[in-house]
Amino acid sequence: MEKQKVNYHYYRYDGEVLQAKREIPFEVKLSSRLILDELCYTWNKAKIEDAINTAIDQRNKEEFINLSKRYKQYIWH
Repeated sequence: MEKQKVNYHYYRYDGEVLQAKREIPFEVKLSSRLILDELCYTWNKAKIEDAINTAIDQRNKEEFINLSKRYKQYIWH
């Protein structure tokens, strides 16, 4: 029985080299998410407060009632 021979040919890769990325730690992901959530919360609350104040200044009762319902989600005790 004759032995089989295997020949390997290596070719240089001509494409763009990929760089391995480090995984971001869970604590950093969580804290950044919490900070972004807090920023969005305060910004949205401030926008609704400004709109409520504008509705009061313009004496627009319907808009004030609608905005007050939306604002109730931001205050709870």
